[in-house]
Amino acid sequence: MPPAPRRIIHLDMDAFYASVEQRDDPRLRGKPVAVGGSPQSRGVVAASSYEAREFGVRSAMPMSRAVRLCPELVIVRPDFARYRAASQKVMAILRECTQLVEPLSLDEAYLDVTENFWGERLASVVARELKRRILAETGLTASAGVAPNKFLAKIASGWRKPDGLTVIAPGRVESFLQELPVEALWGVGPVTAKKLRALGVERLVDVRDFDAASLQEAVGSLAAWLKRLSHGDDPRQVTPDRPWKSISSETTYSIDLEALDEMKAEIAKLALRVATSLEKKNLLARTVTIKVRYSDFSLVTRSHTLERPTRDPQGFVERSAALLDRTDAARRPVRLLGVGAHGLSGKDAAPQPAFPEQLPLE
Repeated sequence: MPPAPRRIIHLDMDAFYASVEQRDDPRLRGKPVAVGGSPQSRGVVAASSYEAREFGVRSAMPMSRAVRLCPELVIVRPDFARYRAASQKVMAILRECTQLVEPLSLDEAYLDVTENFWGERLASVVARELKRRILAETGLTASAGVAPNKFLAKIASGWRKPDGLTVIAPGRVESFLQELPVEALWGVGPVTAKKLRALGVERLVDVRDFDAASLQEAVGSLAAWLKRLSHGDDPRQVTPDRPWKSISSETTYSIDLEALDEMKAEIAKLALRVATSLEKKNLLARTVTIKVRYSDFSLVTRSHTLERPTRDPQGFVERSAALLDRTDAARRPVRLLGVGAHGLSGKDAAPQPAFPEQLPLE
């Protein structure tokens, strides 16, 4: 007899940074707000209110473009101390219900409420009460998705934003999947979706019967994972206090870097930050990755993996510099550099899961 379905909630705060700003400053309420840097210094949008989104303003967009789309946009510098404080209150509310809370960021988390401290059998009732308490205690709204697994709960939480609640009961899973476009698959971004649509894969369920070899050629190692998700099958458990899987540091520059020596000096700083963070967390890393975004916003990554893990600072610097030499940085202006450590091990790390936790860059 198969095990009973789990009751999973994905809770996602609505326009979190911007909502905190609007909550704390009544003058911002009802206005298009973007949290981020100055358009004059090539800042980017970290978050946008729903009023700003009506004009097409989205996170990660250059602030200069956001202002062109919405001339009345109110720009607010981020205050992460306040965002963290709000997040801590939200997470504390979630942990009043269950110890199985898996934060994904400051503004979203998974909960497994199959068994919970409230003794409530209906996950929809739990989700509704969590939303009520969050609003009452923080003045912020959240959207929630309820489903038998993490994949479906994540989709459901975004179904009726803001302040939404969507429930996908086990008996509704198949009909729900039939409605979804291929972009709904976890790991399928705009680039991958374009490849799949060119092959005739328009809907999520089209992946089920698509030729395995062709799918492998289109999406690489994600193929088996996407096949499984297309059936609504996601075995990942809600894991509280998730182990570190990667540590990274990156910087966007107000003026493009054009001299390779200057880029290598910046890469060295970033590599040392990562090595120091590994030291503090008592972790080792096998793989060093660098990220380079050119002035035209195109992005490349390069990585190098050792047989034995390390956190040697000088080694990180040298490997990062060598990876930079494998890019076009010497011939193209660069606006962003990043260094990351992956394949972590040590007292605080854990083996990598059977399913991918990090998505390919698009």
